[in-house]
Amino acid sequence: MKIPETYAEFEDSLQTSKPAANWPESLKALWFMAKGDWEASHDIAQDLHTTMGSLIHAHLHRVEGDDWNAKYWYRKAGRTHTDIPFEEELRKLIEEALQGTS
Repeated sequence: MKIPETYAEFEDSLQTSKPAANWPESLKALWFMAKGDWEASHDIAQDLHTTMGSLIHAHLHRVEGDDWNAKYWYRKAGRTHTDIPFEEELRKLIEEALQGTS
């Protein structure tokens, strides 16, 4: 499966049982989060020592309800804590990750 270029293609990929092995790790973490698999997403994100990895980690801890930990990861990414709906933040992260894959 090719790396999605648009959010619509990413959404279509959610019909599969797993993300493709050739995808960037950040996109895989977001895919698992979009599928509702917090643990699999976190397992990947905790090993991503990048700005996107920190943003995904922040989002995950925000969803978990651990605002202290989320704020730490937002700061590490150079961003501030947000209170936008989880789904909106996830979409923005996916779109940002997709821009970085072209």
